[in-house]
Amino acid sequence: MQMECLLQCSANYVPFTPINFLERAAHVYGDKTSIVYGTTVRFSWRETYERCLKIASALLKLQICRGDIVAALAPNIPALYKLHFAVPMAGAVLSALNTRLDAAMVASILEQLEAKIMFVDYQFVELVLKALNILSQKSVKPPILVVIPEFDQAAASSTANNLPPGSLVYNDVLEMGNSDHFEMLQPENECDPISVNFTSGSTGHPKGVVYSHRAAYLNSLAQISRCDMKEMPVFLWTVDMFRCNGWCCTWALAALGGTNICLRNVSAKVIFDSIFLHKVTHFCGAPAILNIIANASPSEQQPLQNKVNVVIAGALPTAQILEKVSKLGFNIGHAYGMTEVLGIATVRPWKTEWDSSTLDEHEKIRHREGLHSLFIQGVDVKDPSTMKSVPYDGKTIGEIMFKANSIMLGYLKNPKATQEVFRDGWYHTGDLAVRHPDGYIQIKDRKNDIIISGAETISTLEVEAVLLSNPKVSEAAVVGKPDDQLQQVPCAFVKLKDGCDSNPEELVKFCEGYLPSYMVPRAVVFEDIPVNSTGKVQKFTLREKLSQCRIS
Repeated sequence: MQMECLLQCSANYVPFTPINFLERAAHVYGDKTSIVYGTTVRFSWRETYERCLKIASALLKLQICRGDIVAALAPNIPALYKLHFAVPMAGAVLSALNTRLDAAMVASILEQLEAKIMFVDYQFVELVLKALNILSQKSVKPPILVVIPEFDQAAASSTANNLPPGSLVYNDVLEMGNSDHFEMLQPENECDPISVNFTSGSTGHPKGVVYSHRAAYLNSLAQISRCDMKEMPVFLWTVDMFRCNGWCCTWALAALGGTNICLRNVSAKVIFDSIFLHKVTHFCGAPAILNIIANASPSEQQPLQNKVNVVIAGALPTAQILEKVSKLGFNIGHAYGMTEVLGIATVRPWKTEWDSSTLDEHEKIRHREGLHSLFIQGVDVKDPSTMKSVPYDGKTIGEIMFKANSIMLGYLKNPKATQEVFRDGWYHTGDLAVRHPDGYIQIKDRKNDIIISGAETISTLEVEAVLLSNPKVSEAAVVGKPDDQLQQVPCAFVKLKDGCDSNPEELVKFCEGYLPSYMVPRAVVFEDIPVNSTGKVQKFTLREKLSQCRIS
């Protein structure tokens, strides 16, 4: 067969990029609601597209060039959602920062990013000013600040007079732009960067994880499948947009013409009220969301008008919590992922009683999808020293590894770390897991956190999930305590909720009701749990404390 006359050109090859989802949404779903915020703010998809064009146009007028980084520090508000499109539409790279960072960490990250401009929600202006002061002492050029006021506020902030020269207000930036004569910039190469997201930095300084247009495009489509979304879903923003670009749901919602219910704060009342008012179909987040729902007061819980899909990533709460949330009308999906794989990579539906003989064909397919995603070419549990797959016995521990198009390009300015995690042609997650006979991958722990106690391997995540299901417990961290006979035994550090009282014996007895004896904490310590500026528990600090003193 003769193939010489074939040609790849602009007619049959267009770089993958999720920003094109927005242009399509403006044409296909133009008058449909794209964003809801509070009781008065609503935008259509056409209005959202026009505003994003204006911001992108304004960025070019502000001398933002292709490849420049634009930082943002804001909660889940409409402005941050729009920046996910507007910044790459200007050819720039978005870096949405964790709103729980302290000033020193913001300064350190800004120095690493070399961001030329930074959008800041009015609530975080003082924090950023402190960070800029730290940068000035290092003679680092600060970014131009653009302050985002609340929609019903004329002034940007009470600190407006203290802003550096050249600072702007978000609404003024909008007015600078022109949506009529601006064409969004397509990536020159689909592997060009679209965003930089930072890891939580549990063992040191957070690393900047660089996403490509191609990976973001593919993972956005993957989210539609993983989260079982249909056309025009209503998505409640309970997962932070700064976490892996909202697990890429920011872009996925545009692909489907869905409605984004933006939230500044999350609570049980907000969740149930939003479901009732807006007919929410989906939301995502950490397992703590299920605890919030299960522990909501009777006055906050409202009967669901329709089934709501909720996808959580992390160690599952107790079966009691899961069953309670499920009976309220929520379909629970259990996800696994991390920053380097653009958020969640696999989702498996949770069932209180999974009997394959009673599942319909659709549910069986969804269970298999959770084991091996359509958009993940390779997911395995391997022995990192031999690179051989572990047996499907539910016992042998190996490291979870991925091979896919929807994985990061690498770590910003850190080629050594990039090469290390991509060795042997696989992405090494650093997470330990087992693989069950049905193929299901069950995460056990991080490499540095898992506890080896005699002949048993203890997942600190599973013990913490049980402790956090106790209505008196606010925070919990489990680490290995040195033991002469067993090498290590589990020890729990616990912070109680305000107004609650307990003792170690009570919590140990509680754990005995849910865990095998070898996993029950041998000691419980009540104190504040050390976390870094991103809120990640510093378990190495707890291990050092245990090694230096006797806690019984």
